[in-house]
Amino acid sequence: MKVLFFSPGFPGEMPLFSRGLAEVGARVWGLGDQPTQALPEGVRRALSGYVQVASLWDEEAAVAAARRAHREVGFDRVECLWEPGMLVAARMREALGLPGMTVAETVPFRDKEAMKRVLDRAGIRTPRHARAATARAVRAAAEAIGYPLIVKPIAGAGSADTHRIENGRELEAVLPRLAHVPEVSVEEFVDGEEYTFDTVSIGGEIAYFNIGWYRPRPLVARTVEWISPQTVALRNVEADRLAPGRAMGRAVLEALDFRTGFSHMEWYLKADGEAVFGEIGARPPGARTVDTMNFACDLDLYRGWAEAVAHRRFSQPIARRYNSVVIFKRARGQGRIRHIEGLQNLLARFGPGIVSVDLLPLGAPRRNWKQSLLSDGWVLVRHPDLASALAMADAVGTDLQIFAG
Repeated sequence: MKVLFFSPGFPGEMPLFSRGLAEVGARVWGLGDQPTQALPEGVRRALSGYVQVASLWDEEAAVAAARRAHREVGFDRVECLWEPGMLVAARMREALGLPGMTVAETVPFRDKEAMKRVLDRAGIRTPRHARAATARAVRAAAEAIGYPLIVKPIAGAGSADTHRIENGRELEAVLPRLAHVPEVSVEEFVDGEEYTFDTVSIGGEIAYFNIGWYRPRPLVARTVEWISPQTVALRNVEADRLAPGRAMGRAVLEALDFRTGFSHMEWYLKADGEAVFGEIGARPPGARTVDTMNFACDLDLYRGWAEAVAHRRFSQPIARRYNSVVIFKRARGQGRIRHIEGLQNLLARFGPGIVSVDLLPLGAPRRNWKQSLLSDGWVLVRHPDLASALAMADAVGTDLQIFAG
C-alpha cells in the first residue's frame, strides 16, 4: 500500500498518524509545504518520500505535483486528516483516479449548511439553520430563527469565530468581528450538554467508536479565560442516556455515506433527552482527544486508523477500562511562563492516575488561549470510576496554576 499523506508534519497529531501508517506496513509519501529538514524527526523516519509544494492552498499546483509523483510512484490512496485540506485531497483523488472520498462526498463534511440539508432530508434533528454571506442576510436569518442563536463559519473547524447571540443588539456588535468570514451559518441555539461521537469505520461499518463529553461546552470555554476546559472519553459509552446520540451518530454516517476512516461528530443532549446534531468532520478530533481515547482503552488509534485505511481491518481489542480526561491549562498573566505551581502535589496525590503531562517550559511565550484550545499545556488523567476521574480533573483545574509575566 502506497499512501500520499497530506501535510504529514502539521498540525500536532499528524506526525503520529504518519507513524501509524508506516507501522502497519504502508509506504508513506508526504505532501506538504515545509522543507524536508523542517519535518519532525519521527515523520522523516516514517516517510518513503516527500513531495514539497510552494503552497498547499494553491490547489492547481498541488494537484499537479501529486499527479507527477503518482506517475513515478503509483499511489494507492490519498489520505488527509486536516480539516482545511479535505477538499484539496478529494480533488487529488479524482485527478489520480484513486478510491476514497470524492469532492461531492467531501463538501457536506466541510459546508455546514450542505451538511444539515443532507441530514434534514434524512429526518435527523438538526438546529434550525440558514446560510448567510452578508450582514443583511444574517439579520434576516436571525429574525426567522429567533434568539438565542449561534453564528459560525460555514467551513470552520472547532469553535473559532463562533458566537452565541442573545438579541439584536448583540448581533450588531458581533457582525463587524465576522467581516473576515466569507459565509456563516446562523443556527438555533440548543441548550444542553455537548458530546461527541467519534468513529473509525471500514467500508461503512463502525470498527471503533468513542463518546466524548465537553466540560463545559466549547462555546463557554472559548469565552471565559479562567476556565480549564476538559474533554472526557467516557468508559460507559453504552449508557441508556446516550442511546439517542449513538443512534444519531450511526444515522448521520449512513446519510452522508461515510465509508472508511476517522470521523468526529458533535451533538447535544437536551434536558428532556432529545439528541440534536451539531456538526461532523471526516477526520479525527483534535486537541489531544485521540490520546484521551487511547488512554481510555489502552489502544493506539493512530495505528488503528492506519490499519483501517491500509488493510481494511481493526485488529486491536477494544477494552473500555477507564474514563479518561484531558484538561487544558491557561496561564495567569501575559508574556513568558515564569512559574508552575501545584503539579508535584497533584502527582503525589493521584500517582498513576495522571498518565500524561505536557506543559509549556519555563521561559516559553504564553500561547493565545483564544486561538488554541491546547493553551499553555495539558494534563491527562484516567480512572475506572467516572466520579473519581472528574474529581481528579477538577483538582487539576483548580490546583495546578501556571503564571506568566
